Amino acid sequence: MAELSVLLVDDEPLARRGLRQALARHPDVTVCGECRDGREAVDAIHTLKPSLVLLDVQMPELDGFGVIREVGVTRMPAIIFITAFDTFAVRAFDMHAVDYLVKPFADERFDEALSRARQRLRQGEAVELGRKLAALLADTGHSAPVASPTEGESPRQDEHPSRLVVKVGARSVLVPVTDIDWIGADDYCVTLHVGDKEHVLRESLASLEARLDAERFVRIHRSVIVNVERIRELHHDSATEWVVVLNTGQRLRVSRSRREELERRLGRAR
Repeated sequence: MAELSVLLVDDEPLARRGLRQALARHPDVTVCGECRDGREAVDAIHTLKPSLVLLDVQMPELDGFGVIREVGVTRMPAIIFITAFDTFAVRAFDMHAVDYLVKPFADERFDEALSRARQRLRQGEAVELGRKLAALLADTGHSAPVASPTEGESPRQDEHPSRLVVKVGARSVLVPVTDIDWIGADDYCVTLHVGDKEHVLRESLASLEARLDAERFVRIHRSVIVNVERIRELHHDSATEWVVVLNTGQRLRVSRSRREELERRLGRAR
């Protein structure tokens, strides 16, 4: 029986342990390495050259999509994406027919995804995988900008999530994107500020920014994204600092490098 070398990429130790246990039931599988973040994963893929990568989508600093972009779609091994329940991600994976597992997953679902990965490896679908990944990155906002449409073509309409799914214990809370006032980076997570409520989402700010509608949300600081519709005022707070004041009265600092873009966006919004 041919041996299948698998690389585990997940920032949660318990999740990696669970993947190891699931793979232990398959005698033809060898775990060639484990990675705690996207940067480690890029190096490990180049060095270990695994047959298959179990790749967590949401990781700090460099997420799963970022790993693919860094390695290159034509050089990526076979992939099974691992994700917390996220309607946007699942819709994208289904659209491009790539394998994924939603946490927590049953053994039967894991075995099914692993079986499909084996079949694709036997059939040598490297070129097809590269095509699917390139299309997936484009539709999730992680690739280079798409060329302008030629005359007579309709411009491509990007899909953006209308709701974000936040884990609260054993529950999944659906947060409408239009209800969000602002978003702040919080260590390896982000905090969604919705009125007087806060929801913590395990995703990097850069990854979330790429998924949100750029017409509605603008980054005003390296650690803050604001819903443009919630901004009431923009003014000097001191001789050198600018702030936005939201409808709630919340004051948020604007970095000097992002003020010009914010003013342009506010002018366009009006």
